[in-house]
Formats: sequence, structure tokens, C-alpha cells
Amino acid sequence: MSEILKSLSRTMHYSLALSLLLFVGLFFGGGGWEFDSNFWSWFFRYIHVVSGIMWIGLLWYFNFVQIPSMPNIPDEQKPAIGKVIAPAALFWFRWAALVTIISGLIVATLNGYVHDAMTLGILSGGGKNTAIGIGMWLGLIMAYNVWFVIWPNQKRALGLVDCDSELKAKSAKTAMLFSRTNTLLSLPMLLTMVAAQNLY
Repeated sequence: MSEILKSLSRTMHYSLALSLLLFVGLFFGGGGWEFDSNFWSWFFRYIHVVSGIMWIGLLWYFNFVQIPSMPNIPDEQKPAIGKVIAPAALFWFRWAALVTIISGLIVATLNGYVHDAMTLGILSGGGKNTAIGIGMWLGLIMAYNVWFVIWPNQKRALGLVDCDSELKAKSAKTAMLFSRTNTLLSLPMLLTMVAAQNLY
């Protein structure tokens, strides 16, 4: 078992294999199901939840762990964060955001509520469409911040793009403020999405 867990790649392959075994067991144990729009809705919702966990988990890592800890890290050790850990975390962060948005829009399309949700349920009587629509718009705003504000500024702040020290400091502050903005929006976004699934 320890050999499996020593490697992240091996661990994830076994996790995927275990998931597939559970899927097959549930399929045959429950009498099977059709590979129709309900199946694909479930499949993309699963991807949506997994990528969303990665996205918001890393958002909270940055805001609850990395940013508050940076002042306590000795200067000679900070390059390890800026040159190794942060770029890797930002890679998973931004791609998880994109996959979350795309899979969420696919789920909304497959279930026939994408238009009503994107118009906040104004034309369809509100309720569930308003709740999920608010969550979707908050998610889109947050993903926009990730790709078009946080990531470009982080590239300058981390020295991945050449710039002068004044712009580097300004970029670091901008990236932090927009990361905090996304943290502020994360609980309302999750609340409206969960409410849409459970309160209506």
C-alpha cells in the first residue's frame, strides 16, 4: 500500500480505478441505467464537482495558508514558494476553474436550464433558476478574475514575466486583492448552487 501512496500519479490512478469499480458495481447492482442525457448530466456534474473542489480548495489554500504565512517565511526560503510551489498551484488553480465553468455550463445545457439560469430566472418565475443563475454568474466572475486578472498579475509578481520592481509589487497586490475578492464570493456562490439543488 505504501508503494501506491508514495507516488501521486499512482495514487490518482488507483483512485480512478476504484471509482470505475464502484461505477460498474452500482451499474450492475442497481439494474443498470441508460446512457442518455441523465447519465451525461451525472457524468459532467461529477467532473464539475471534482474540478470545483480543486479550484476552491486551492483558492482557500492561497488565502488561508500561503498569503498569511509569507511574512513569517525567512527571505532566503521565499524563492521556493515563488519559483516552485506557487506556479504549480496556479497551474492547477486556473485549469480547474476553466473545467469547472465548462462542465457546469454543459450540465445546465443538458438539463435545459442554461438560458433560464443565465437570465436569473426573470422570465421563468425565479426560484431555482434564480438561485443557480446567481451561482453561475458568480462562478463566471470568479473564473474571469482567475484567468484575466490574477494569473497575468501573478506572472509578473512571481517573476515569470520580466518587469520592474514597482510593477512587480503592484501586480502582487492586485493579484492578492482579486484572490480575496474570489474568496469573498466563494461562499455566496456555493450557497446559491447548493440551495438550487436542495431548497426547490
